Amino acid sequence: MEIIVTDDADAERYEITAGGELAGFTQYRRRPQLIAFVHTEVDPRFEGQGLGSKLVAAELDAARAAGVAVLPFCPFVNAYINRHPEYADLVPEAFRAKFGL
Repeated sequence: MEIIVTDDADAERYEITAGGELAGFTQYRRRPQLIAFVHTEVDPRFEGQGLGSKLVAAELDAARAAGVAVLPFCPFVNAYINRHPEYADLVPEAFRAKFGL
């Protein structure tokens, strides 16, 4: 099954598709040099397949490539960063304690 993550900038969300079907998304708010992740959902039909983690990894990698800071207001994104400390540097130092980093 082909897994694809795309940025739907008009809808302000990253989407993940599996086999051509929308499997989940992360809603965000973008500002100059900053992206705030606010909500992530994975369709129950696709839960337990690691798609949420693949989605978050892709959006964090995109933030790093674009040189923008991250505010993980979404509990799923926040938990992912806490489990993968290699992404903690994306969160501005002044906000890390707020997000438990």
